[in-house]
Amino acid sequence: MTMNNNEMIQLFPDVVDCMRLDSLEIKKMCFLYLINYCRLKPELANKALSILLDDLQDRSPLIRALSLRTVSCIPLPAFNEALVGPLGRLLKDPDPYVRKTAAFGVAKLWAADASLVEKNGLIEGVNQLLVDSNPTVVSAGLAALSDITDKSEGMKLAIGYQDASKLVQILGDCNEWSQTYILSALMAYTPQDPAEALLMAERLSPRLQHSNVSVVLGTIRVILYLTHYISDDSAIQGLVRRFGPPLVTLLSKPHEIQYVALRNCFLILQQYPDILQNDIKVFFCKYNDPIYIKVTKLEIIFLLASEDNITEILRELREYASEIDVQFVRKAVRAIGKLAIKIDTAAQDCIDTLLDLVATRVSYIVQEATVVIKNIFRKYPNKYESIISVLCKNLDSLDEPEAKAAMIWIIGQYADRIENSDELLDEFLFTFKEETIEVQLALLTATVKLFIQRPAKGQELVLQVLKWSTEETDNPDLRDRGYMYWRLLSSASGNADITRQVVMSEKPTISVESDKLDARTLEEVSLNIGSLSSIYLKPVSQIFKGTKVRQLEQSPALRRSDSNFDSPGFYPNYAANNYFSTNGGDLLSE
Repeated sequence: MTMNNNEMIQLFPDVVDCMRLDSLEIKKMCFLYLINYCRLKPELANKALSILLDDLQDRSPLIRALSLRTVSCIPLPAFNEALVGPLGRLLKDPDPYVRKTAAFGVAKLWAADASLVEKNGLIEGVNQLLVDSNPTVVSAGLAALSDITDKSEGMKLAIGYQDASKLVQILGDCNEWSQTYILSALMAYTPQDPAEALLMAERLSPRLQHSNVSVVLGTIRVILYLTHYISDDSAIQGLVRRFGPPLVTLLSKPHEIQYVALRNCFLILQQYPDILQNDIKVFFCKYNDPIYIKVTKLEIIFLLASEDNITEILRELREYASEIDVQFVRKAVRAIGKLAIKIDTAAQDCIDTLLDLVATRVSYIVQEATVVIKNIFRKYPNKYESIISVLCKNLDSLDEPEAKAAMIWIIGQYADRIENSDELLDEFLFTFKEETIEVQLALLTATVKLFIQRPAKGQELVLQVLKWSTEETDNPDLRDRGYMYWRLLSSASGNADITRQVVMSEKPTISVESDKLDARTLEEVSLNIGSLSSIYLKPVSQIFKGTKVRQLEQSPALRRSDSNFDSPGFYPNYAANNYFSTNGGDLLSE
């Protein structure tokens, strides 16, 4: 750290002396300086330890808490060892602010040296805070225990019904931070009866109206978790329908918060696609939305699309395709094609819209339309081939590998219906050696298909392509496929039907279901709503190393369809050490 090009580390001894002053403001600045420079000058930092330990006994609770926070933030062995004794005392401090700070201090000490915490029974001290009369202290204790158990292989947080009920009861008395801690801890509650789970979800639902985004998403996460233990499907539908208004409200927040809300909307809609069916207009893009907001809204619009609103959606997507942002236009065109695959009755309308866009002869629009039309042909074979002629008139617009490969596939697949298919392929073959491997593979396959369907027209081309693929390429994929086709054509020369059955066999019908998360990933990510996992739509273990996997705990109330995911090998097993010493199981009893 420098100030006016002067290295501030030289002032370390003077700052330590200033720590003896009684001014709270000066102490704050000195403690902040100490935290930043302690690693650079550990020997000087150790000289400040005695002053900090004295401040831990100061009459002012603010100074006691400030000193405690400073000592716990300094990652030096001497500070860790010196912190153990005062922590045990400060966990029972008369002032709730100090007790709250002490709870976090135990979690920080655990991260630095877990053995010190275990040897001195500090976890039991934090455990006692769970029956504290102050809700903020209770939430701090829960946050500390959650952090410790998340990092420990041998400990696990578990909450009973009575404890969870008391935690829900004090939510209204807590600030946003404390509510977030409690909601996170409630994920450790495993309902043993469907009625318990439903009652708990009903009691939590008022938190959906909170103004804080973290509280709203935390509440949604807990309610979604509880639905796995509720047997009444109509009750579940009633609960998840309440997610709609708060999620829509979050879309009026700043763009960064909107993005978090939208990603979580996308995740929830994969499980319950009907909860926002009537609010699709709020997901229409605004002119000043950043590209990451627009793209996410497009994904949600696609999920919400149905026969009832497809006309309105196509009109909106047609407008998006005329914007100046190339990336967004490409996404909009691709969405139109995917809608044709998703909704059979709207396929013709989607194709008409795509043809209108192709008529603009804008290069990137034509290329995206070509790619999605290829998929439409795969979904509806022998149905919309009349539009091939329109695509063939725009071959000059194709300069991207994906678009070229798509058009080549169309020509090869329908070579018997395209009068000049051999001439079209010959144009692409003119630059065969300069094309990407994706285009080369497509050309090889398309030429073989041409030969199978129109032997007289394709014989010369297929011999040339096979020669290039087997003798004049260094790519093993292209060479292997070339040899495979060569052997196939040679061995089946006496029986063309065999070659046709292999090369022109019916393919599985294309579906948009592949865009959805698989059931296991969806379940795990939904248990982490509001975290980075729900933004990236990936399991936590793929984002943070060493993180415990959240799972649905086995219970008599667990729905049978959900219990299948708790099979051995999918979730690791953790020892169940429950750190809750309460009176008769009553977490917040007097």
